[in-house]
Amino acid sequence: MNTIEQIRRVLHEGRTIAVVGLSAEWHRPSFFAAKYMQDHGYRIVPVNPRYATAATDVLGEHCYAALTDIPFPVDMVDVFRRTEDVLPIAQQAIQIGAKCLWQQIGVMNLEADALARNAGMDSVMDRCVKIEHGRFFGGLNLVGVNTGVISAKRFSNKA
Repeated sequence: MNTIEQIRRVLHEGRTIAVVGLSAEWHRPSFFAAKYMQDHGYRIVPVNPRYATAATDVLGEHCYAALTDIPFPVDMVDVFRRTEDVLPIAQQAIQIGAKCLWQQIGVMNLEADALARNAGMDSVMDRCVKIEHGRFFGGLNLVGVNTGVISAKRFSNKA
């Protein structure tokens, strides 16, 4: 179980986040969370083989096929993949020397969590990096949505 102090420290110290499974589609949760973190001063490193082979940038950053392809240090590995896909990602995170393995809401691979912790990494499961950042550093507004994408305003259908 992560304490408030641990999560706050991870978000404060880690400034480079490799987002495994980051989609280039603006409406996907991975894009939404990564864009928020990028807008708050974090360097986002997209990791998704779908876009790496097409030389597609995601959020203005070069996309890599795997964590091991990233040629610079990464502080956090934020995982937007199914629970059963996390163990090899955790192994790569250890291999590249990441400091934290972060499994998004709904993702809880206990084996990957134990592997990361035994390697001396911080490990967070079943939490959203965007929500936790907003909770601790003031990014939540009204009902937790301060993205500029979602609005409570009704738009007229008139041209």
